Amino acid sequence: MGHFENEFPQDDHISYLNHAAVAPWPRRSQQAVSHFAQENCQQGATHYPSWLKVESRLRERLTRLLNAPSSDDIALVKNTSEALSFVAFGLDWRAGDEVVISDQEFPSNRIVWEALAPLGVQVKIVSLNHSNPEAALLAACTPRTRLMAISAVQYASGLRLDLATLGQGCRQAGVLLCVDAIQQLGAQPMDVQSCHIDFAMADGHKWLLGPEGLGVFYCRSALREQLKLHEYGWHMVEHVGDYNRPDWQPAASARRFECGSPNMLGAYALEASLSLLEEVSMPTVAALIDQKVSFLLEGLTRRGDCQILSASTTERRAGIVTFTLAGHDTAALQQQLMQAGVICAHRGGGIRFSPHFYTAAVVLERALATLQRLAPRK
Repeated sequence: MGHFENEFPQDDHISYLNHAAVAPWPRRSQQAVSHFAQENCQQGATHYPSWLKVESRLRERLTRLLNAPSSDDIALVKNTSEALSFVAFGLDWRAGDEVVISDQEFPSNRIVWEALAPLGVQVKIVSLNHSNPEAALLAACTPRTRLMAISAVQYASGLRLDLATLGQGCRQAGVLLCVDAIQQLGAQPMDVQSCHIDFAMADGHKWLLGPEGLGVFYCRSALREQLKLHEYGWHMVEHVGDYNRPDWQPAASARRFECGSPNMLGAYALEASLSLLEEVSMPTVAALIDQKVSFLLEGLTRRGDCQILSASTTERRAGIVTFTLAGHDTAALQQQLMQAGVICAHRGGGIRFSPHFYTAAVVLERALATLQRLAPRK
């Protein structure tokens, strides 16, 4: 990885395996924020036009990361849930309309659709416990189905779905495809065009290695005006900056979803983080993550008392390894691991490890050794 190892000067006393929750920033993001803070402290917004250039670079990086047709298709949002809400409460629903989701969704991608119940919208929950989960999801679609809302990678099981198959099936059935991309974007390549994705959203604080409070919302251009707006302000109008203009209209671009002042501090951090991912390249990031996941799976399986709950085949996994150990209380063991410096999560009834591309072999080895010390094979 060369000089990229220097981007993550992490504490030697911890093994950070929690990128599926909140990721550490790379050094360049810390430096970008420090520079921004120093400039702001000393000069205020004197150089605001240069700040806007950073924000513009961020939009361009997100456009490339998603392979969106244009940066006009990219909105900068507070988080994934906000973007999901833009879709859920922007579409013109009719009583009896259906939304298809899976039984493994993070609450953000379930609650927002269940909140449409007063409008008569029905949520159909489909089990992914099939050899062909894409077929199960598509089979659940009926003439009443308006939209399928699915996570690209499930947060607990780590199951990665074939978005191209879902996109093609939804397009043929006349069903909109909305993808919660938070567990894929930054860990695996993503292409909203080839996968026929209508809406995609992700937060910056997981695999994108950025801060909380800033995310991305992709909306296919043909659908932008179909989403009714519920937030208005100076920033979302077409002629932004013309404060004396009495008439206004929503911006033609996805900026229409950004009602007010931008999160410029977050933009500095996330733009720097994405510059690192671009330098490494997403295919390389994905390949390196897969190596780390394979190492963990091999080490855990070798114990003989470990049940792997997450996807194990390369085409079905991203960066998540979830497991239980026979005879051990999972929640208690996860807390012991945390106290011992192995930073991980308790999800889906198991312990979830989530390394990133830069995670060193010594970190993985230390995590497995700590696990063996705390929970020796019986």
